[in-house]
Amino acid sequence: MTTTPDPAVDPAVDPAVDLTALALHELRAYRSRLQAEEERVSYWRRLVHARTDLLGTGRGAGGSLGLEQLVRALGDTGSGATRSALLRVRAQEPLPDLPDLAEVWAVPAGDAEVDAALARLAEAEATLTGYRRALFDRLDAATAELVDRYRAEPTLALSVLA
Repeated sequence: MTTTPDPAVDPAVDPAVDLTALALHELRAYRSRLQAEEERVSYWRRLVHARTDLLGTGRGAGGSLGLEQLVRALGDTGSGATRSALLRVRAQEPLPDLPDLAEVWAVPAGDAEVDAALARLAEAEATLTGYRRALFDRLDAATAELVDRYRAEPTLALSVLA
C-alpha cells in the first residue's frame, strides 16, 4: 500500500526549502510545481468525494443507481458551481496510489461494508486535505516571496515577459 506524499518530506511542499535562497527563475518554477501538484490533489479529492456521493446515494437506492440518482449525486457541487477542477487535469498524468484505493472502489455487499468504505474514503479525504493545505501554505509563501522581490526591484517583473 502506498500513501499520499508526506508534506514533511515531499520536496514540492518541504517547509525547509529556503525560498529566499532560490534564484528568481527557480522560485517561479517551484511555485509552478506547487500549482500543478495542487491541481492533481484537487482532482484526487474530487474522485474521493464522487465515490462518497455515489455510496451515499446508492445506500438510499438499494445499491443500484439509475440515471436520475447519478445526476443528483454527481451533477453539481451543491453550491451551483460546476466541478471545473476536473477539466484542468490531463488524462495522461498518472495518479498516485491512495491508501486502500482498490478496497475503496470495491462494491460493498451490505451496510457494514458501505460504512467501512465510507470510513476509508473519509480517511483518504482527510489525508488529501492536509496535503492540499500544506501545498496552499507553500504557495502562499512562494507568492509572498515573489511579491517581496517585485516590490524591492520592480524591473524583475519584466523578466516574465522575456
